[in-house]
Amino acid sequence: MTKVGEMAPDFCLPGLDPEGREGNFCLRDFLGQGKYVVLYFYPKDNTSGCTREAVDFRDHLEEILPMAVVVGVSPDPVESHRKFREKHRLNFYLLSDTSKEVLRKYDAYGPKKMYGRTVEGVIRSTYIIAPDGRIVKGWRNVRVKGHVEKVIEELRSLMGK
Repeated sequence: MTKVGEMAPDFCLPGLDPEGREGNFCLRDFLGQGKYVVLYFYPKDNTSGCTREAVDFRDHLEEILPMAVVVGVSPDPVESHRKFREKHRLNFYLLSDTSKEVLRKYDAYGPKKMYGRTVEGVIRSTYIIAPDGRIVKGWRNVRVKGHVEKVIEELRSLMGK
């Protein structure tokens, strides 16, 4: 279980940078920028809720960037991320965790209720990680509407703004 105050589990995953270049990206690289990291886990590219969440991050990125780097992670392959990024003009990191190993480390994969049944899947989650690598805030079972605004509010509070 990943908890506030603990060190965030490190990872390296393939994905796309904000300009759409493919590479391998590690948590320590993001922490090396001296900003907070908004690490969010979502189920699937180009589905309605995931698209809304990504577009909200895109539309608020100018507000977020002075405080944090945004990193989206899903089990989709990099090629799916590329299409998702291009279709919605996404401007932040999109990483691919096809093995679901990182999702599990962050408690973002497991049993969840869907249409009244319990299924295994991605649990929409967001973490704010401080520049020193500690988790300072976490949300599980995120409701998309208004979530990015809550993230911004929390970042402002952490920055003393």
